[in-house]
Amino acid sequence: MLTYSITGNYTDLYEITMGEVYFKERRQDLPATFDYFFRKLPFGGGYTLFAGLHELLGVLEDLHFTPEDIAFLRDRGFDAGYLGFLERFRFRGDVYSVPEGEVIFPGCPVLRVHGTLFETQLVETVLLNILNFQSLIATKASRVRQVAGDRILSDFGLRRAQGAGAMAASRAAIIGGFNSTSNVAAAEKYDIPVSGTMAHSFVESYDSELEAFRAFARSQPSTCIFLVDTYDTLNSGVPNAITVAKEMEALGLKASGVRLDSGDLAWLSGKVRGMLDEAGLNDMKIVVSNQLDEWLVRSLLDQGAPIDVFGVGTRLVTGHPDAALDGVYKLSQINGEPRIKLSDSLAKTTLPGIKQVFRVLDADGRFLGFDGVRLDSEEVPAVLYHPFDPHKSTAIGQWKKQPLVNKVMEDGRRLQPEPPLSEIAAYGRERLGLLPAEYRRFENPHTYKVGVSERLLHLRDELREKWK
Repeated sequence: MLTYSITGNYTDLYEITMGEVYFKERRQDLPATFDYFFRKLPFGGGYTLFAGLHELLGVLEDLHFTPEDIAFLRDRGFDAGYLGFLERFRFRGDVYSVPEGEVIFPGCPVLRVHGTLFETQLVETVLLNILNFQSLIATKASRVRQVAGDRILSDFGLRRAQGAGAMAASRAAIIGGFNSTSNVAAAEKYDIPVSGTMAHSFVESYDSELEAFRAFARSQPSTCIFLVDTYDTLNSGVPNAITVAKEMEALGLKASGVRLDSGDLAWLSGKVRGMLDEAGLNDMKIVVSNQLDEWLVRSLLDQGAPIDVFGVGTRLVTGHPDAALDGVYKLSQINGEPRIKLSDSLAKTTLPGIKQVFRVLDADGRFLGFDGVRLDSEEVPAVLYHPFDPHKSTAIGQWKKQPLVNKVMEDGRRLQPEPPLSEIAAYGRERLGLLPAEYRRFENPHTYKVGVSERLLHLRDELREKWK
């Protein structure tokens, strides 16, 4: 079967192997904290849209090892006592996070997990799997939405997605601003509007294009969109679509539109619009598809293409051209002691301890261009320091600061029910609307600055000296 469920074995082997060591050394119940953050913005852009949180929380609430999981691990030689521990395992940790749909930036620990060393370590892989992918796709979708304005966007990516990742991609696309999906399973699971047209094979299966269009109109009169480029778009497809649309009008019905899936979409859409309008079919929409992304959508609209609906597939659901967000999950505290991961590059040295992230806002409540990271035990600082160059600092005492990270799960249970996807998407739109345009532009976007408090900077430097 191609389907699978997320259970305890949905992880990398080393998570379970390390867990066995912790168990044998009686370290499995030590209190620990891990941070999730990412280091590089995708698509050469200026922001990332955080997605996947509520999917992750749902997984954590039900995370356990099935009898089949245990049998598989037993066959791999894992200790019987440890397997008994795994049989009884349930996630009982706490999760703190920014809201799903939040605009986030590199270096900010936007989610942290508190719990036992075993459970916080075990969830690393599934957490990264969910958050990295959905945040990547939501960000891609938001870029398409930015250039599309109020035009309709539909996810057409199921057939080109990486297997079951299509489900998560459809969800993330809605968070990023899409209106609908062609993915029926995702529409059912996530309560997403579903949309679609017809295939070239449908037209080819009839003895004539006109007959195919008439058959479709008889069966689907309320959602009738004709695919007009199977043979000859302007000399056959559109004229036949107009003929059937007029026949529908005589019956008191309305055809919804036509779809272009090949050719010069800017030039063709202009010609098609003219033909439809000349026939008095001004309400019929023009839908286009075929390897679309934010760059092509922007180009089409810059050329004045009269397109109403964009069906975006491959380059959306695969996160083209980046394919992955480099989110990481790092230990920041164990048994009450802060921890650090060193690197030859200071940029890859982690921030230790329990932290809070806050956003600096201007007088109008818009994002000022600074996020701050402080220790959770300290007050909001008046000065932020560059994390890699302590000689650079910014005074923020006069500005409003908005804390971003709040508890969303306690003892393995969500504190609030999962909101509707439309609500998460609306929050994302609201937050992106507060981000100044210079950070949203595609070419050479401004760098959103992330600073740290003096106390956190000193703690990091102390631990660097200790562990050198």
